[in-house]
Amino acid sequence: MPLDSTPLFEKSPNGTPGTYRCYINGKWRASSNGATFAVTNPATGEVIAHVPKMTREDAAEAVEAAYQSRRRIRDIPAIERVEILDRARVLLEESRQLFVETIVAESGKPVSVAEGEVKATIERLRLTLEEVRSMRGDYIPGDWVKDTSGKFAIVRREPRGVVAAICPFNYPLFISSAKVIPALVSGNTVIAKPSSETPLSLLLFARLLEQAGIPPGTLNVVTGSGREVGDVIVESPLVDMITFTGSTSVGEQVVLKAGMKKLHLELGGKGAALVLDDANLELAAKEVAKGGLRFAGQRCDAIDRILVHESVAEEFIEKLVKEVQANYKTGDPRDRKTAVGPLITPKAAKFVMELIEDARQKGAKVLTGGTSHDQFVEPTVLDNITPDMRVAWEESFGPVLPIIRVRSVEEMLEIANKSEYALDSAVFTADINKAFGIARRLADGEVTINGHPAHGVGHFPFGGNKKSGMGREGIGASIEEMTRVQTIVFNLPPKETPFAWA
Repeated sequence: MPLDSTPLFEKSPNGTPGTYRCYINGKWRASSNGATFAVTNPATGEVIAHVPKMTREDAAEAVEAAYQSRRRIRDIPAIERVEILDRARVLLEESRQLFVETIVAESGKPVSVAEGEVKATIERLRLTLEEVRSMRGDYIPGDWVKDTSGKFAIVRREPRGVVAAICPFNYPLFISSAKVIPALVSGNTVIAKPSSETPLSLLLFARLLEQAGIPPGTLNVVTGSGREVGDVIVESPLVDMITFTGSTSVGEQVVLKAGMKKLHLELGGKGAALVLDDANLELAAKEVAKGGLRFAGQRCDAIDRILVHESVAEEFIEKLVKEVQANYKTGDPRDRKTAVGPLITPKAAKFVMELIEDARQKGAKVLTGGTSHDQFVEPTVLDNITPDMRVAWEESFGPVLPIIRVRSVEEMLEIANKSEYALDSAVFTADINKAFGIARRLADGEVTINGHPAHGVGHFPFGGNKKSGMGREGIGASIEEMTRVQTIVFNLPPKETPFAWA
């Protein structure tokens, strides 16, 4: 049975882009004041849809619905929650093309990358049974310590309650689902707010979950301004946890406004690739290009600076430039030959070009790229990057590969760890002992050896340190974040009591 999108979408009678609705307490509805905003295709600039610009009152209603529905989802046995999500997986399989086309249209993501995003979401839904099994408890005997002798404890995990999921533009389906799925399967209710640039995928996903059987009120999706609906959700005392993926600057505001809530934050990154003098340079060039240029570098785990040993710099750079020029062409994201599509907004493209121009004026050499048209920035390799250049430290979130030549591993580590970010990095070397030693000294939450950072479906736990965030995501790890521990202590009767436990 394919996805029936009729309830969430109102077609325009005159052929102009139609209007989506939001999902609150099991009902699809417009903003209470009728306001909407446009969603545009970043590759063409055309308006592809309108979505509700929800009010503060609408957001408060969504929070209340989630709060009042807590028992509704919590009382469903875990295996039945898994079965609902498995029905959603089947629906997503049957509606795969609709989601791929939606992701391409609203984000400008090349079609092959969008297909990978949908595939990863299907896989994450398939793994929910494995994920929910991480909600195990513990039995702790008390007779190992004198003051608890004669007692024992059971430690159990239970849902936190109401989870607010605030989602970014760059993976509008997968990251949203990676927040919603573990929250629901562990028995929480959810208020989800998508990015205003890419809200359509999450709205479609909410309809898919509704059709699969999620009870009314357990999932609520609102669209609109972060300063309006976002603040209402973040500040509400009825919300128990916030899971947010986005920029560090916004994440810091979430921390200030949230109060005493559980926070999970995946924020900015400045991923470093450390290319040692014994590295396989062919492999390193391919992996660095893929890690830095996939989805035009608009990923928190993107490689955003390359620290290469000066003894192999010339050879590595030659291979890297050839790889970029041969395999990373910009163009229409609907074309399967396109590897790099547009940046999400004109503002994003302007910022990336400012970083490139700042580096150029301070002595950097542009080896390829360095130009833009509309929201498309050509994949750019910059050589001779120095510490006074902005691109050495600021997250570009664009298709830019800045190269810093270094004299030693110690210098690599010093530069890598000096960043305010610490999400991902990569080390390229033929010496596994050296790789492990370097990884231990890097501050990042995840280090990849001889490959580009990629979080995938979350089989390996990941997350940032320093200004890259707090908490960990992944199969099992997300469940731990979205549940809390309760300890129940049993005081055993005295030994002389009849039928006392031995």
